[in-house]
Order: sequence, then structure tokens, then C-alpha cells
Amino acid sequence: MSRDILDSFELSGTVAVITGGGGELCGAMATALGSMGVKVAILDVNLSSAERVVRQIEEAGGQALALSCSVLEAQNLRECYHKVCRTWGTVDLLITGAGGNDPRATTSEEFLEPTKNMAQPDGKSLFDLDLEGFRHVFDLNFLGTFLTIQAFSQAMVQQGSGSIVTISSMSAHTPLTKVAAYSAAKAAVSNFTQWLAVHFARTGVRVNAIAPGFFMTEQLRFLHVDQQSGKLSARAQKVIAHTPLGRYGVPEDLLGTLVWLLSDASKFVTGIIVPVDGGFSAYSI
Repeated sequence: MSRDILDSFELSGTVAVITGGGGELCGAMATALGSMGVKVAILDVNLSSAERVVRQIEEAGGQALALSCSVLEAQNLRECYHKVCRTWGTVDLLITGAGGNDPRATTSEEFLEPTKNMAQPDGKSLFDLDLEGFRHVFDLNFLGTFLTIQAFSQAMVQQGSGSIVTISSMSAHTPLTKVAAYSAAKAAVSNFTQWLAVHFARTGVRVNAIAPGFFMTEQLRFLHVDQQSGKLSARAQKVIAHTPLGRYGVPEDLLGTLVWLLSDASKFVTGIIVPVDGGFSAYSI
């Protein structure tokens, strides 16, 4: 029995596509999958970042392919899909990791206090958020997920098997202050994940999401680290205080959940959003 359980996590020989694969979190996912014998196509708007991850995988004896790709360009995604299929024949696994936030869609304060905030020359409330910044965050996180799945799930449906893992956020479950666009977009990702899991339920393709808590990536750093002193901001200290495990996540913390969701170990699991957050979502006072 124990051998059968271990075998259910086996992914060797499958083909995975990861958008945003040149970044810190998805780069770690790509490297881990490559070490397990997965052929990994790494898509990123920054080709040099994707190529860096490919080199890491190849130096460890794995197979990988770097492709320049914008998840907001449907034609670009289709071209990448055909390149992956020409190289390896199919797509078995898909991780939609491209996303992020934008300071232009972020308020400066948690609470709107008209007599205080509006008097500050550098203050930014809901009324000051930049439309293009807001649209960029929403499009990158949600439409980028939708368009990627539309392009790459075709092979999975045709072969009658596959696993899709979207990347949501704990901000989708309980909206974080300041990051209005990001929270709304990730809520849309979670909702679409569950909708698609039902839509694909008869095809053999499963769809689930990982919702990371706070991981100290470069995209998070501008909100959580004081740019002058390098110390954790008041917001960051609040995050740690509300995370029972008492620390930020590191990329490796996501890998066990990822492998479980991609593999047959979770073959009766679809339509769920798994928090990987150090207990943040469970804590209340």
C-alpha cells in the first residue's frame, strides 16, 4: 500500500507549462518539477529570466524550454502552445503563475479618513487610483489566467487527462487593505477556478488553485520593506503578528501542495483553493 501511495505522486515523463516561470515562486516550481523528470516549458514576458531557470533545470539533468510570452496576448499564447506540442507532443500539466500587483493600483493608507488623508500631498485613496494601473493588475492576474487556460487546456481535453493549477491568493478570500485591484482579480481567479473545475469535470481534466499567503518576493517588497532602512514596515510586522507560524513563506513551501495537486495523489480533487499561508487564514482575535 505504501508503495502505491508514493507512486501516485509520480510525474516523470509528463509535460508541464508554467507561465511566469522566470519569477521567484514559479521558478522554484519549475526547477522542482524538472528535478522530478517533468519536461517543463517556462513562459515569461522576460525571456532572459525564463532562460535562467531553463539552465538550472538542464544543469541538473532535466529537460526545459524557455519561451517569451505575454499572457495578455492570445496569439502569442497560441504560438507557444504549438511550440510546446511540436517539441514534446502534448501538454499534461498547466500552472498559471503570471501575475502581480502595481503601485498605481494601491492606496497609501488602509482607512480613508477625509480630514487627514485628503490633506496629504502624497496620500492616495480610492479616488486617486490610476485606471490603467487598476486595469493592468486585473487583466494580468485574471484575464492572463483565462487566456492561458483557453490556449493550453485544449491538448488536455483532447487526450482526456490533465491537471491545471491556478495561482490565487489569500487576498481573494479576505481582501487585504490597500491592494484593491489585486484582491479583486485574485477573487476572480478563485471563482473561475471553481467554475472551470465543474465545466471540465467530464473531460478528465482537474482544476484547482493554490492560494499563497505572504511570501517575500520582489513584488511584495515595495509594500513590506522600508526602502531607506531596509527594515520591515509596520504593515509587514502586522503580517507576521497575524501569521501563526511567525514568518514569511519561502518558495519551497509551495512545492508539496503543487505536486499533490498536479499528480494522481489528488485524482478525486477538483475545484478547491488550497491556502498555503502559515495559518494566516485561520487566525482571529
